Amino acid sequence: MNKLSLIIEREYLSRVRKKSFIVMSLIGPLLFAATMFLPAWLSTMDNTESIDIAIVDHTGKYANKIPDKGNMHFAMEDANGDTTLQTNMQQNGYDAYVVIEDDLLTNPSSIKIYSEAQVTIAVKNHVSYHLNKLLQQEKVDTYNISNLKDIINDIQESHVEISTIKLGDDGAAQESSVELTMVAAILFSMLVYIFILFYGTQVMRGVMEEKNNRIIEVIISSVKPFELMMGKIVGIAMVALTQFAIWALLTFVIATGIQASTGIVQVPSQITNAQALQTELEPTSQTQTTNFTAKYNQMMNQAKSLNLMVTLAAFIFFFLGGYLLYASLFAALGAALDSETDSQQFVMPVMMPLILSIYIAMTAFRNPNGDLAFWFSMIPFTSPIVMMARIPFQIATWEIVLSMVILAATFVLTTWFAGRVYRVGILMHGKKSSYKELWKWFLYANR
Repeated sequence: MNKLSLIIEREYLSRVRKKSFIVMSLIGPLLFAATMFLPAWLSTMDNTESIDIAIVDHTGKYANKIPDKGNMHFAMEDANGDTTLQTNMQQNGYDAYVVIEDDLLTNPSSIKIYSEAQVTIAVKNHVSYHLNKLLQQEKVDTYNISNLKDIINDIQESHVEISTIKLGDDGAAQESSVELTMVAAILFSMLVYIFILFYGTQVMRGVMEEKNNRIIEVIISSVKPFELMMGKIVGIAMVALTQFAIWALLTFVIATGIQASTGIVQVPSQITNAQALQTELEPTSQTQTTNFTAKYNQMMNQAKSLNLMVTLAAFIFFFLGGYLLYASLFAALGAALDSETDSQQFVMPVMMPLILSIYIAMTAFRNPNGDLAFWFSMIPFTSPIVMMARIPFQIATWEIVLSMVILAATFVLTTWFAGRVYRVGILMHGKKSSYKELWKWFLYANR
């Protein structure tokens, strides 16, 4: 046991002292904080560069119907002057000009925007919004129905706001959020996938490096092969947990500091997509700030329904269980191979369940209680990712416990198998490996 602890300590310290570990531990939280706040910060920055746009109306119906907005300024020009504008746009001081050639009510495609550089989507949406609004009013007027305009406005203002309420075992009601639950499911399942893949392959590369440098022949004279394999697996697992803890802590500190110093609030895009489309057409700064703040406060209240402590505990278990399962297989492959080139054909079959679990997790996001999501959350090679896609939706406790038991039992079996392959393969050099050869090593080790 003392030898195992020494191996774990060696693996852990040799990796956390590397510059790459320190750099990634610092850069990771900055990237996470940037993805949280950079879109919101950029959305608060107004483009101060003025955009001057001329309107050439051959119909005379749309004069002064497109108002200025922010840095966009519109000016009416002589209907016969569009040729001059087209040839001397910069001399006339315009960045673009809108030409309306016919009545838009009868010929909606008779409007064009000319510019030397591509106009922004904001310019096109602004022009389109106000002209569409004008056409709707004209269309309403053709029906000659009294108060029809007021009736339509009243209908358009009608909308529903659906709140989701989660009922506890004691019957207590608590506001929840489908969108926030979806974000949590995606986040945790992707983190499990990334950590298992990244640190699992580190085990394989570490074993191959020691084998090729012949260091293993010295080490194996002092410790048992199984102790060496388990020490490497557990040591790298502790590195992964250390890095995750650093990322979580620094991300929280950086995000809190940015929000406190700038007042920027980032709301998940799923919550604000519909609202953002409307405010893009007819936004006001005060309305956007109020909506974002209100949605943020609502999101914080809804986050309480996620039971984050249970979710985090499940995340740690399924990450460790999935990592230990795959790391033992990667260790066996590393012991069987002599070069990185040979590893490609062996690694792919091991990685296929991981890749498949991402696609199953996408199904679980939409239907966490479906048969497909249930069975793949029980299969140990896919359960770490698929189950983390289901847990934020608060599935039955017995399903989580059963999945944990199956995963733990499978880890024991894969470790037992990998330990026997590792014992033979770690000292094998110059021989082409195959899955048939690995099976022979496993049978040989049992003699």
